[in-house]
Amino acid sequence: MAEIIMCNPFELYNLLNQFHRVSRLAEINYLWLVDARELQDYYTSHIVTAKCMKMESDGKCIFPEDVEADSMQRIVVYDSNTSCLWEKGRAMHCAQALAKFSLYPVHILKGGFRRFAALYPFLMTKKILYTITELENVPIYPVEIVAGLLYMGDQKQSQDTDILKDLTISAVVNLSHFTQNDSLESVVGNQTILNIPVTDSVESDLYSNFQPICRFINSHIRVRSRVLIVSRQGRSRSSAVAIAFLMQHFKYSLEEAWRYMLKCKSSMRPNTGFLQQLSDWELHITGVKQADLSKTPFN
Repeated sequence: MAEIIMCNPFELYNLLNQFHRVSRLAEINYLWLVDARELQDYYTSHIVTAKCMKMESDGKCIFPEDVEADSMQRIVVYDSNTSCLWEKGRAMHCAQALAKFSLYPVHILKGGFRRFAALYPFLMTKKILYTITELENVPIYPVEIVAGLLYMGDQKQSQDTDILKDLTISAVVNLSHFTQNDSLESVVGNQTILNIPVTDSVESDLYSNFQPICRFINSHIRVRSRVLIVSRQGRSRSSAVAIAFLMQHFKYSLEEAWRYMLKCKSSMRPNTGFLQQLSDWELHITGVKQADLSKTPFN
């Protein structure tokens, strides 16, 4: 029987916003999001791509015919407001049924639909059926690094006014080499932009920018303003800066920050030059180089 564990809302948010060229939601075995609420609640509104779990009068769960629980890499179950594993609600009932077949842990969404909908109302829908093409083109939001405060994405997302509005972004760290404004710091619309034009090259110096970038991010999140870190693909430069911030802000080791970032965005990968600079940053932050860059999870 698979383990049953809790899942924070921002963890589900990040699962819904992973992509490799297209949304990972189009992968048949990637994620099964289970809505365990009453059927009328599901039809009124649910989290995007969720499937309802019907129950017979005796409480037996009826699995959808188009889903194989034993092949799903991730299963997340939610009801209205379950907040802990000791609650005997519909989410736990479904999770226990699914755990008998799953090869991976079954997650219960902490706070359920109510909390997730309050945090991410733009991810609510009434849509029930999706084609593969529709799943491939589900809107992708920047991943959330620090819940409700720090996000990481690509240049296209930073220029999408709907995304900026939905996430109420107040500040942007722009790491793309080509910028629209030569000023180091500027104001565009409702956002304060910090431009750090660095190429994604192993020879580029990102290290000297870690301190001012961390200072910029801290100045905004200290007053609960939301910050978005972006580079062209949102994979190398932006993740290096996000890791540097986690190390500075939470005093994480490089390995701790790296593993944390992989959970937020599985495709993140600073280039080898930036990785070495992060190792130097670890020495600056902690006084010692702890990471062996030749070993897992860095190689």
